[in-house]
Amino acid sequence: MNDTIKSAVMESLKQIKGPDLEGDIVSLGLVSDVFVSDGRVAFSITVPAERAQELEPLRQAAEKVVRQVEGVETAMVALTAERTPGAARAAAPKPAPRQPQPQRAAEETAPAKPGVPGIKHIIAVASGKGGVGKSTTTANLALGLAAHGLKVGVLDADIYGPSVPRLFNVSGRPEPLSGRVLKPLEGYGVKVMSMGFMVEEETPMIWRGPMVISALTQMLREVAWGELDVLVVDMPPGTGDAQLTMAQQVPLAGAVIVSTPQDLALIDARKGLNMFKRVDVPVLGIVENMSYFLCPDCGGRHDIFGHGGARAEAERLGVPFLGEIPLTMKIRETSDAGTPVVVSDPEGAIAGVYKDIAAKVYAGIEKAAASSERVAPKIVFD
Repeated sequence: MNDTIKSAVMESLKQIKGPDLEGDIVSLGLVSDVFVSDGRVAFSITVPAERAQELEPLRQAAEKVVRQVEGVETAMVALTAERTPGAARAAAPKPAPRQPQPQRAAEETAPAKPGVPGIKHIIAVASGKGGVGKSTTTANLALGLAAHGLKVGVLDADIYGPSVPRLFNVSGRPEPLSGRVLKPLEGYGVKVMSMGFMVEEETPMIWRGPMVISALTQMLREVAWGELDVLVVDMPPGTGDAQLTMAQQVPLAGAVIVSTPQDLALIDARKGLNMFKRVDVPVLGIVENMSYFLCPDCGGRHDIFGHGGARAEAERLGVPFLGEIPLTMKIRETSDAGTPVVVSDPEGAIAGVYKDIAAKVYAGIEKAAASSERVAPKIVFD
């Protein structure tokens, strides 16, 4: 069935003329491999980088014809902007003679990034490397915020390894509302959007950076989130396209860094922390996950990955230390079962740790917001 839809999609795309109205985008080799999964289609179109904005109508036309193919329910099309190797760049215009200009003080704020209607605060949960429990922390942090009476949503920005659908025990596909706007799914009272709803769990996402950016933008800005106090974004590990997209295009209220105690994890955590600092995103604090192991048989405590490394790093860097989360069977079992510990054992000690972290995070959000409101721009004339 998917192969049939894929063939029909490629055939329909032959109707779309190339960038210079010569040939079509399929015969010109501009269409990437087409991903088809349960009525959902995704692909990219390669265009010259300098013409990406000009050729947006081409992308829209391609998306329109694909949506008309029988069996296609949703389509996600991105422009992959590339420069031809060795291509000559247009000469930069000669700068005009410098005129006396008012110099803006360093403390003046940068131009405001467009927010998402209805969402008060957006925060990122990030890690320098994979395998440190970032997604599990994201889910329980979001549920901890909700437990404090806040309206919360979760955006799964980990395009290559979406875990949020399983963590929230949510499946199905987002319902289209009007045009390209989708209705998010919901788990435990939290609104959820993830690429995991668009493709099968076993389907690999072999996407280039521009497609990732396009998908993130669509999931953020073309979803009917409604009124939210906090949108928690589960970032992919590292410091790549997804992180830069969120940091540069979204007014992030702050970032939470997740790390395990050992030095190797902390080295990568520093990279993530420094990236957010460089793009002027407040670091709300560091969480030490898998901080220690409590033996279920003897009750003894074992510092498998060392202990206290994240706390010491937070103190060294002058950022808040949010808390220690132990390595326990309960967290692993409830996460795999799609019943995070904050909702499956809300009065338990571990849930209490997550709720405490959530309270500290929201306090940090409000503090950062109040601080930004108090800072007035200054104009200094020479």
